[in-house]
Amino acid sequence: MKKYASLLLFALLLNGCDDGDLTVEQFDFDDITDIEHCSDNYELLYKLKSQESLLLQIPEDQLKNTKGEQTLSLSTTGNYKLVYRRYDGTVTKSSICDAIRPATPNVTNEWFATGGTVIINTFPNYITGEIEGSTKITGYTHNISFTGVTYPNSSGILQTQSKLAFGKIVTNEDNLNLTFGDEKAHLCTSTTNGTVVYNFSEGTSIAINNIDPALIPNQATPSGSPRTGLISATQNRVIYNVYSNGLLTTDYFCQTPIPATPVITQTWTGLSGSIEVTTTTVGPTVFKHVIVLKNVILDNGNVNFQLGTSFLLGELQTQSN
Repeated sequence: MKKYASLLLFALLLNGCDDGDLTVEQFDFDDITDIEHCSDNYELLYKLKSQESLLLQIPEDQLKNTKGEQTLSLSTTGNYKLVYRRYDGTVTKSSICDAIRPATPNVTNEWFATGGTVIINTFPNYITGEIEGSTKITGYTHNISFTGVTYPNSSGILQTQSKLAFGKIVTNEDNLNLTFGDEKAHLCTSTTNGTVVYNFSEGTSIAINNIDPALIPNQATPSGSPRTGLISATQNRVIYNVYSNGLLTTDYFCQTPIPATPVITQTWTGLSGSIEVTTTTVGPTVFKHVIVLKNVILDNGNVNFQLGTSFLLGELQTQSN
């Protein structure tokens, strides 16, 4: 189905161009900053003027939610195609995106870039989170430009625009859910990660791998004096995971090897911060440990965000012998 859609998409780019004299030697869409798109997989990006369009075809999911720069090559046969069109009437989204195009307007001029470079610069968009001192990544902005765009005019003579700004487009980040409906934390022992304390929701989990046993003994803490420990890359290692293609259960955690499903799609590791544990007695042999992450920064090796001054991982109950 995807292959069919891709072929149809390129067919739409190729079809229906009337012959005529070339009336515009260069195109300029700099005054339009926002890029539009036809579908959520961002295969066809475009900008419109009254009687002009500029279209960029890229592979599905090329706009990745990853900070950095991509440099891609334009051609008429590869994965990255740039097309300029001029029309004999007002052009709308339907003329670009509909499988069956409106009868009007007609394309009067059409140029396909035969060479050039696409540059995509991507950076995260932050807002202040609900927890004090926290930040949240809501999405990523992709600034797209071109250099050395070469295209033939109506006489077949190659023309080049050295620099061309395409604009910006924003993709959402909907997967970083840090709301755990159940405040109950869980405990298990792993052959690779030692004692693990964790909490999870439908598609995310947060865990402390190889937690220091001194943080969770079966002994109440004095009022106002919680136990504390620094997180690190070895002991008290904080890990936040995002999953797809399956449901999480308590049976998933601490297994070796890690189960194939659900699939881990993102891993964020604690860079800095501390753990704070307040322990109270629930019964003669039962203890409740309230585990809070303090000023923790989570990082995926590319970008990071702050959990906040005080983030509740959960409440863990243990029992003494």
